[in-house]
This record gives sequence, structure tokens and C-alpha cells, in this order.
Amino acid sequence: MPAAAHAALDEATAAVCAALPDRYRADVRTRISSIDGDAWDRLAGPQPFVRHAYLAALEETGAACERTGWFPCHLILHVDDRLVAALPLYLKQHSWGEYVFDWAWADAYARHGLAYYPKLVGCVPFSPVSGTRLLAESEAAREQLVVAALALARALGVSSLHLLFANVDEAELCAAAGMMMRTGVQFRWENRGFRSFDDHLAAMNHTKRKKIRQERKKLADVGVRYRHLEGRDIGAAELAFLQRCYVDTYRRHGARPYLDLAFFQRLAADMPQALMLTVAERDGAPIACALNLRDARALYGRYWGTLADLPGLHFETCYHQGIEYCIAHGLERLEGGAQGEHKLARGLEPVRTTSVHWLAHPAFAAAVDEFLQREDAGVGLYFDELSERSPFRRSSGQR
Repeated sequence: MPAAAHAALDEATAAVCAALPDRYRADVRTRISSIDGDAWDRLAGPQPFVRHAYLAALEETGAACERTGWFPCHLILHVDDRLVAALPLYLKQHSWGEYVFDWAWADAYARHGLAYYPKLVGCVPFSPVSGTRLLAESEAAREQLVVAALALARALGVSSLHLLFANVDEAELCAAAGMMMRTGVQFRWENRGFRSFDDHLAAMNHTKRKKIRQERKKLADVGVRYRHLEGRDIGAAELAFLQRCYVDTYRRHGARPYLDLAFFQRLAADMPQALMLTVAERDGAPIACALNLRDARALYGRYWGTLADLPGLHFETCYHQGIEYCIAHGLERLEGGAQGEHKLARGLEPVRTTSVHWLAHPAFAAAVDEFLQREDAGVGLYFDELSERSPFRRSSGQR
């Protein structure tokens, strides 16, 4: 990191401290490893994506770092020597890996001769999973973290500040501080007290239930079998196969993969309790897999890939096996990640996501605010349309 950049961060940090009550001390850290992991995790809670080990794995394996356009600027607040609030924050030179699309905003800036990048983004890189972003031990500390984040954006002179896939209560707090809310749609499966996969299917309408059973039977008839591997049962061979499938998936779509084998190895070593790998096998050899992360309440589908082209293999590996796992382990939900109306027919239903945004330029802020209001109306109509297409029978919608 150049000396000039260090000086700019030091100056910006001083401005943030000046914006806060005297009892709070702000700091910006360019390496999460410089922050005590236990203190961070005390604020983060159980969801794996904001845990210290997960974010450290992204940085230290080179996935989210200055070289890839993700310059860490983690914002932390102390009272005396106690860490009371933290925000995983990055100075971004692009909009890749975010899943809340602002390319049109960047293009509008460019057409007016203005720089949209760099921008500040509070998020989990490459993971469109909703959760806490304003890590704090109290509501008062959370409020001051919002003040600090806006002060940092102003002091650095960036175009904008964004908190992606935040909890609704956090988004409302940011909106009260002048940020703009943006809604989106994802798909999740909710466990309505199902006792088995057949119980789950029984709640669906006849057409969807019949199709899923046919797909599963076809895979079983050609010899596809599944294993669920957890924690330290995921060995080196399985991790290497996961990486091979992951890279193949990205290359099929003409994209560059974000993560390497070292990242998956770090997760397996540092937070094995959060990992569940679904492996599809045929004739004793692996043909597909899906990496899921979990906590005590939810399973989060993340990465998948296949070396075989079999009808229904994607749906079974990523969704049906995940649903079975959730039922067997008493988990409340399966989160299927970004996009994908095809998930609706598999028993995943639409839910709203929330992000918040602040733009420094008043005219652009006003234009984006107007756009977001129109977009929100469209999202509402889309959400209603999806809800009408629910795969579940009306009489069994709630248990």
C-alpha cells in the first residue's frame, strides 16, 4: 500500500473520529487479520459469512484484496479498549462480485465526465446472502457505526457508499441517516415443520410434485447416488473435486472464477463446522457437487458444478438434497442464492432483500432516488406475480 494511501486513510480516520462522540474511537484496518478474531465474532453472530475466519480467507488467499479491486477498509469502533462495532468494508474499483447491480449508475457518471469508482461497499464479497452488516454490541454503537461510515465516505471523497444485503432493521437505520433503500428478490425454502421430503412434496401441487418425483427417479435409475459430507469429513480429494467443478461452472459461462483451491482449504481448516458438501456419484465416482455453508438455523447454498450432463442433476444436487438435509437436521430454511425463477418450481419461494445506498453528488442522488422508487414498484409487482405462482397448495400454505 503506497505511503500516500496510508496518509489519506489516516486523515480520513481522523475526520471520522471528529464526527463521533468523544467516547468512541474509530479506526480503519486494511487487513482483517489485524483485528482480534474473537472480538469480531462476538459482534458478528453465528452466520458464517461475516465471521472473521471467512473474511480472512477471502483476503489472505487473494480473492478480495487490492490486486483484485477489493481494497479492505474495515471500519471498527472502540469504547476504551473494547471493540463495540465493526463493518466489513471495501474500497472498490469495479462492481463485480456484488450481485446488486449498479453498472447503469457508473455508466451515467462516466457519460457526464465523473468518476464513479472508487466507491465504498459494505458487504460479503461474492456472496449474495442477507445478514447483519453493521456488527455492533448495542443499538447505540450501531447508530454511531452508520455515522462513521458516512463520515468515512465523505472524508475519502468517494462517489458513494453501499451496504448490500443488509438486515431490514439495519437498512431502516441507514435510511433514517439519509441513505436510499433498494429492494430485490431471492428464493428460499422454508421448513414448515416437515418430517420428511415426502412430507414436503405432499404440500406441493400435483404437477410440481409429480415432476420432482419423476426427475429424482430418473437420476436414481441411471445410478446417481448422494453423500453429504460435513466438517472434517471433507477431505483433500473432495476439496480438489469441488474446485474443479467450481472452475468449470464459471468457464462454461465465460467468466473468471473468483476463488481458488486455497480458499476452500482455508474454510475447511478454519471453520469446518460451517461446511456441508453434497457429492453426487455414479458408479462410485464423483460427477457433481455443491458446497453449502450452515449455521444453527439455515443452510446456504453457495457453489456447485458438474462434470456430467444429466437432466435434473442441478436441481437435485443444489436444492432437493439441501431440502432433505434441512429437514433431517431441523434447519429452518435453505437459501438458494441470487436470481433463478427456476427455484420456484423446486419449493423455494420469493423473499425480499434490502440494500442501502448513499451518493455524494446531489443531482445524481436525486435521480437515483427517483429510479429506486420506480424500481421498487416494479419489484412489488414482480413479487406478487411470483407469489401467485407458488408451487404449494393453497390449503397447505401454512402449517
